[in-house]
Amino acid sequence: MDGLKTGADALFILLGAIMILAMHAGFAFLELGTVRKKNQVNALVKILVDFAVSTIAYFFVGYTIAYGVNFFADAGTLSAKSGFELVKFFFLLTFAAAIPAIISGGIAERAKFHPQLVATAVLVGLVYPFFEGIVWNQQLGVQAWLKAVFNEEFHDFAGSVVVHAVGGWAALPAVILLGARRGRYSKDGAISAHPPSNIPFLALGAWILTVGWFGFNVMSAQTLDKMNGLVALNSLMAMVGGTLVAVLLGKNDPGFAYNGPLAGLVAVCAGSDLMHPLGALVTGGIAGAVFVWMFTLTQNKWKIDDVLGVWPLHGLCGAWGGIAAGIFGQKALGGVGGVSFASQLIGTVMGVAIAAAAGFAVYGVLKRTVGIRLDPEQEFDGADLSIHKITATAERETSW
Repeated sequence: MDGLKTGADALFILLGAIMILAMHAGFAFLELGTVRKKNQVNALVKILVDFAVSTIAYFFVGYTIAYGVNFFADAGTLSAKSGFELVKFFFLLTFAAAIPAIISGGIAERAKFHPQLVATAVLVGLVYPFFEGIVWNQQLGVQAWLKAVFNEEFHDFAGSVVVHAVGGWAALPAVILLGARRGRYSKDGAISAHPPSNIPFLALGAWILTVGWFGFNVMSAQTLDKMNGLVALNSLMAMVGGTLVAVLLGKNDPGFAYNGPLAGLVAVCAGSDLMHPLGALVTGGIAGAVFVWMFTLTQNKWKIDDVLGVWPLHGLCGAWGGIAAGIFGQKALGGVGGVSFASQLIGTVMGVAIAAAAGFAVYGVLKRTVGIRLDPEQEFDGADLSIHKITATAERETSW
């Protein structure tokens, strides 16, 4: 019976890993549909290669930092391990690889390809697992301290802060250090619109992410006996809340409409196992408002050229989700309880601080050493990996 249970749990978490792996196609198409046509190839290749680099970094370094587990044994020893333990690595890797996928959308259309791969390796191999280990593996005694002082640990069921806020706040320094796309803002204060190149692809990316998110959230239970239908219902309600508010405040703009559900889902990750569905609806609705307002503010007032709005979407909505778990998870508001607002606030601020500091450090060093921005000519014709290069290659092969 134990073997059957382990096998069922392994299959359960494997299905979750596959669903989250598919979400990376969502990241790719969301970026593909948003950037200008000349940068579409770059967006597609960048997401795929970032995932490959993330796998190597997490396999050799990151997983050991977070959980003290490594794979430096012969295949026979590894095969003797529980299938669940091996698949668990795959599952948690897909979370880790979301960090560079998030950042990719913010730095699109003007970032060098290879320096970004270096940043991916450092963030996924060192920075993300450092905070992951603190929250999800009791490292450094932070959770024990929060429990002793505030009676409850920092609760982040599916990564509003651990994954999304960390990714969004690591992206913000990269966006600032890169500067705006050429021609985006003029000296006289005018703003040049760079509308999405393909709304259907943008919508497809959002749909893929939305569907995969139910694996992201529900399968975060990791074992069948801990699976909770409340997580699925709360994810649905937050998605709906984010959609409706974003459509309303965004005045039916399709870009806001399709990022609204993502904002709601980002925010509900942390407390999806604690909230009442009505609390999840409000959480998602507030997240939709945060995205629309802050995306508009950063682009038009602060002139921060965050192409896909990853700082408002993941950074701010993720931070809101960590705090919201401490509000709507309370029994007084219909939640399950067992959560402390103070612990949620401290844990969220900690994640934001670590991510922002690491982002400035990693991208600051890269900027000073190898550079992180494309040359003007490369930026003009479509970045390191462009449709023009593929066309030129095809023409050469035809001439041969």
